[in-house]
Amino acid sequence: MGEKMKDSTSVLPSGRGGRNPALLLTAHAVTVPLVRPFVTAVRRTTVLESVLVEVRDAEGRSGWGEAPISAVTGATTAGVIASVHGPLQALLESDDESADLSAALSRIAGSEERSAARMAVDCALHDLAARRAGLPLYRYLGGRHNRILTDMTLSVDGPAALARAAAAHRAAGFDCVKVKLDAHGDPVAKLRAVRNAVGVEARVRIDANQAFTADEAIRFIRALEEDGVDLELVEQPVPAGDWDGLARVTSSVRTPILADESVWTVKDLHRLIDAGAATMVNIKLAKTGGLTPAMELAAAARAAGIGVLVGCMMESGVGIGAAAAFASAVAAESGAEVPQDLDGGLWLRESPVDGGARYSGSTIVLDDAPGSGIMRLRKPQPQR
Repeated sequence: MGEKMKDSTSVLPSGRGGRNPALLLTAHAVTVPLVRPFVTAVRRTTVLESVLVEVRDAEGRSGWGEAPISAVTGATTAGVIASVHGPLQALLESDDESADLSAALSRIAGSEERSAARMAVDCALHDLAARRAGLPLYRYLGGRHNRILTDMTLSVDGPAALARAAAAHRAAGFDCVKVKLDAHGDPVAKLRAVRNAVGVEARVRIDANQAFTADEAIRFIRALEEDGVDLELVEQPVPAGDWDGLARVTSSVRTPILADESVWTVKDLHRLIDAGAATMVNIKLAKTGGLTPAMELAAAARAAGIGVLVGCMMESGVGIGAAAAFASAVAAESGAEVPQDLDGGLWLRESPVDGGARYSGSTIVLDDAPGSGIMRLRKPQPQR
């Protein structure tokens, strides 16, 4: 079945004095089938559900953003559309059609709407600002390179199936794989099988999605260390609210621990630093609420000596392109060039838009046209 879309344009009253809004938001609900089921410790899905948001100015220029629908962020399609058309559109009302977009971005960042909805509008505004400036989005954000490496995620499965998937992705040119774990089965056997399949030179990461207790995590990570599996990192081994447990894991193993669900904001980051809970943080635009707070969070992490990995939810190239542009800016500041965690778009059977970021094997290639390079929403294909 091809992608399904439903457009929903803001119908708020016009701006002050009866004038039309300087910036008009349009939400497009999309459902796109995946190439294979995506399975983690917390969910299984066969489709991408997302809301693409277009912001159009008085001159007819457009910017694009995405709000991935996820239980992690609490975002629903209906909720995002209502947020975009209501409170977030209201924050863009202005008497001055040439109003500085930085003011609008500040108002969006200060909104109490759900982070995924704020992400979509924030990224759309950044895209529009970059187009107005005549710069690719990644350069507008301070990035230098338009090619960003990504890892490839392996869904929760048994040792044999994981080994087959890992070997296939390694043969396809992926030098970094991330293995999803749940609390079932033998994690040591699973990771040993993956390491044997990809060889000693590939990077191997684990994402537990909060599946373990601190004692369980310490036990299996130490076992992997003793077995010489050589992990690059372990992501969120314990529940997000278990700061003491996360700190205990970090202090008890040699493998770097990456916080994901635990850190959404700069306030969360300071709590992580105070607790000594992890040495790295996964920054996702759907958690932070867009590029504005993500840049702030990355700067705070860098100042504190906390490593940054840029990640994603299950997203299309719209969200992935914004995240990869952000990753380019992070790399320009840190000088580090490591594979990011931005394979979400590789799971889709087709893109819902024309133009923008594209994948070339394990590399995300960012468009050098102004903004994101997204040209238009693709027409929905007939169901079949």
